[in-house]
Amino acid sequence: MIYETIVTTADRDGLPHIAPMGVRFEEERAILAPFRPSITLDNIVATKSAVINLTTDVRIFAGCVTGFQRDWPTLAATTVPSVRLADPLAHIELRLADLHDDDTRPVLRMECVHRETHAPFPGFNRAQAAIVEGAILVSRLFMLPPEKVDSEIAYLRIAIDKTAGDAERTAWNWLLQAIEAHRAKALHS
Repeated sequence: MIYETIVTTADRDGLPHIAPMGVRFEEERAILAPFRPSITLDNIVATKSAVINLTTDVRIFAGCVTGFQRDWPTLAATTVPSVRLADPLAHIELRLADLHDDDTRPVLRMECVHRETHAPFPGFNRAQAAIVEGAILVSRLFMLPPEKVDSEIAYLRIAIDKTAGDAERTAWNWLLQAIEAHRAKALHS
């Protein structure tokens, strides 16, 4: 099973990086597999650490994949040389245990060394789930045919129209703007 999370890392100078990433768990290890090139990968190799953030603030997913907002408040992690989101529901601090290198997609096995819960998980509403799916779709625009994108967006829009709050509508608009910008760029290339 893959969980959609926000992974935070810091470079050797402490500069934060925030990225949506699917994560798998095997016992007390988290498995990350970022595609190259990857700032997340570079930071983990440099510091041997990362933090998984669990959040229902879907603006973070949409903001990061679209580039409309990449800077979110962070705090120093408790036990590893990294950062965490300032307001996650929970976070899991990781230490690199094993790196299986690959030219396209290395696999990082990370020990879960510290966990904190900050707030109860209220559950996702349908609009939040639609934003996460839309963010994944936007991250793959370069490889999907426009008809597929349009079909998926039309389906996801149902959940947005029925259940979105202000944060979800903001995130949705970022996703739609990113799709328009991608298509405009493709027309002029």
